Amino acid sequence: MKVLSRIFSSIHGVIAVLFAAAALVLVFVAARIAWTAVSGALDEGAAQGVIEAIGVLAAAVVALQIAQTITEEEIIRGVDISAPTRARRFLSRFMVVVVVALAIEGLVAAFTAIHEDLAELVYAAALLLSTGALLAAWGVFIHFNREAEELEPEAMRKTKQEDRKLDQ
Repeated sequence: MKVLSRIFSSIHGVIAVLFAAAALVLVFVAARIAWTAVSGALDEGAAQGVIEAIGVLAAAVVALQIAQTITEEEIIRGVDISAPTRARRFLSRFMVVVVVALAIEGLVAAFTAIHEDLAELVYAAALLLSTGALLAAWGVFIHFNREAEELEPEAMRKTKQEDRKLDQ
């Protein structure tokens, strides 16, 4: 079973590296978009380019956060996320980044629609409303999951000990 666990950890490591590499590529793409936008006239087009670069950077943050989460949870800690405390913490780390990235994308889409095509504003609004619904659903999950955690106080103590080990 230990061999199988090491194989899975190695696969998770490869996936984490690929997410980190994707994040770096996105950072370079965002930098190029921003540079292209501001190298010309500093006008409304430049502002749109910078706003687009911010959207790409938001995707880079998501990719990098996923890489970090995979590395910490699956490789360094090597924990099973079946316990309510671990599941909530794992999902919360991921959801924070996803919700923020989607909100940024929604704002980028709204700014773009306002300046280019007002008909596209409906899609931006749908994205922002969906992001709000996702945030509300996450809050409900945390609420119900917290009640389950109270049934397993030992799991919370174990999770906090793992966090202290990771910080060292």
